[in-house]
Amino acid sequence: MAASSTSGEFEGKRVLLIISGGISAYKCLDLIRRLRERSCRVRCILTEAASHLVAPLAVATLSEDRVYRDLFSLTESSEIGHIQLSRDADLVVVAPATANILAKMTAGIADDLATTALLATDKPILAAPAMNVVMWAHPATRRNVAELAQRGVHFVGPGSGDLACGEVGAGRMAEPDEILESVAALLVANHPLAGLRALVTSGPTHEPIDPVRFLGNRSSGKQGHAIAGALARAGARTVLVSGPTALPDPPGVEVHPVETARQMLVACQQALPVDVAVFAAAVADWRPEAQADGKLKKSGSPPRLELVENPDILATVATPGPERPRLVVGFAAETRDLEKHARAKLEAKGCDWILANDVSASSGTFGGDHNTVTLVSAETVDSWPTMTKHQVAARLVEHITRRLGAASGLEET
Repeated sequence: MAASSTSGEFEGKRVLLIISGGISAYKCLDLIRRLRERSCRVRCILTEAASHLVAPLAVATLSEDRVYRDLFSLTESSEIGHIQLSRDADLVVVAPATANILAKMTAGIADDLATTALLATDKPILAAPAMNVVMWAHPATRRNVAELAQRGVHFVGPGSGDLACGEVGAGRMAEPDEILESVAALLVANHPLAGLRALVTSGPTHEPIDPVRFLGNRSSGKQGHAIAGALARAGARTVLVSGPTALPDPPGVEVHPVETARQMLVACQQALPVDVAVFAAAVADWRPEAQADGKLKKSGSPPRLELVENPDILATVATPGPERPRLVVGFAAETRDLEKHARAKLEAKGCDWILANDVSASSGTFGGDHNTVTLVSAETVDSWPTMTKHQVAARLVEHITRRLGAASGLEET
């Protein structure tokens, strides 16, 4: 189910990896290595542009197979034809999926081996987009992605952050462990949470001061989005209530965007009943008592803001009653005394588990791709090593599966 599974996870499975000409093509070397570690057979097609970015010899060495590059070289009877190449696989992965190859896939263009194989395949396709932030946001790219998704192409990423071009924003190719999770979801028939419903909150909340200013925090939403995606891949029907983020919607997840804590509470209550609820959002504790009708102007002294408490979403949903989820998980973002504060929050909120994480400036948690968490329950304290946020999500889902599986008769993983 997750990238952390056993070495034989993909035993007997075959992946055709199409590496196109994006600067993040180098990440595919690690992806190939990880697939091979899991006993997956990997064949690789390099586009002409990709062959200038990664060495074909390195790809061949890691995949333990020849590298396919030229459509017109597949002519001898001893070689595999492009039709067979495209169909002799359980899954086709395009990484990086540049704006160019996505456009060709949408239009049905087949002018090289990679695009011909994509047009000829009858197997699932997983694309990991990677491009400049403006290219990703361009209406043509958005239209192409929507069209391909409607046809059944699966997507993972892109992520947000520093790009190779020097700009910052969405367009960074998903990391190998994220791609592995999506590969596992498509290759391994393992949906331990099938038939269950899940609710996840993510991101910050923005509490308006006036029409242009708000009280908020630095949460990126990466951890909450990763958890929602992992629950969906495990088979749970998942609702994600998200504050403002720059992240793409996780595949297979029903997303409800909100801005304020009060809106988030209403959306969560409307999603009930569910079997499990994970509250990863960094909800603002306070909001201005009243929002100014117009933009506040400088007047020689700062405006006086009267703050009132926001509703406690975690405590509200965790309150005993007919709609209380069977498992309620909260997050405790702390800068010191993690376990102490987590235990206090566990008792005060009435939830079942607390995931405490260090969000001090030195941790790099807010906005970063890694997290270090401690799972605290009434009985145990389990400190996890530093992992990517997707690995944290996968590990949490494993714990959820064991808990709900034991309660419902589902088979434990």
